[in-house]
Amino acid sequence: MFTALRRYAIENELLYLFLHNRIAQLAALVALLCLGGAALAPWIAPYDPYDIASIDLLDSLLPPAWSEDGDTRFIIGTDDQGRDLFSAILYGTRLSLLVGLLSIGFASILGITVGVLAGYLGGRFDSIVMRIADVQLSLPAILTALLIDGIARGILPRESHDNLMIVVLTIAIGLSLWVNFARTARASTFVEKSKEYVQAAIIMGMHPLRIMVVHILPNILGPLMVILTIDLAVAILLEATLSFLGVGVPPNQPSLGTLIRIGTEYLFSGEWWVVLFPSLTLIIMIVAVNILGDFLRDALNPRLR
Repeated sequence: MFTALRRYAIENELLYLFLHNRIAQLAALVALLCLGGAALAPWIAPYDPYDIASIDLLDSLLPPAWSEDGDTRFIIGTDDQGRDLFSAILYGTRLSLLVGLLSIGFASILGITVGVLAGYLGGRFDSIVMRIADVQLSLPAILTALLIDGIARGILPRESHDNLMIVVLTIAIGLSLWVNFARTARASTFVEKSKEYVQAAIIMGMHPLRIMVVHILPNILGPLMVILTIDLAVAILLEATLSFLGVGVPPNQPSLGTLIRIGTEYLFSGEWWVVLFPSLTLIIMIVAVNILGDFLRDALNPRLR
């Protein structure tokens, strides 16, 4: 069995490179731990930070368990509302990853669709798409997300803000990140469109949509997967930034950005743990995803090895 796995790893170049890159393996392990902890938060968290009945204000701002005034019930202490910080971080990571994955999924679908169409059809449609992309590239992603979020808040009824804010946040972040997918898909489609197998499909009378989906798209997924991995970290960071600014997820569903914002209010009064542990979680998660993105970029581009 191990011989067969080893032979498969040697034949699969990407897997072979991964098995010989300790840093990429460590980053993948950290990313899986974050993803697993977020997915299993309801089962592995000692307390439910959303359950008001289990929260006691008398337990607020308790230091980590190893400190002199710490409580063994709370491993890394509590926040200003008496919530177990470890449980809050697990649930906050879950929410941050959910928004990040949904927004990067929306951005990739939109960007790849528009980019492949622009690259294959060309002409006026390509010019319009690229001018829109150029305008958006001139603005930082955070400003685009803030603009879209503000417009949505002004259009939607006030009583529905909390219920729809995750959807609005997902769309806002997705619309601020679609450009990289579109430009890469467009450039790759231009290259693939001139190759023999696409020309043969055109001569055979295949429908353009079938050519784009069946023939072109599978051959341009390499660089798009790299962008998806790297921009996932950007999406998570954007969500944390928006929540830190107070325009992200609802206050009753705190993400990592919300926990960091709350922690900064108590940093200079000595309650350092409230901001330190959520910040470390966010940093470690983003660094791990970025390392995986760099590995994919190097592995899928022989010129960078």
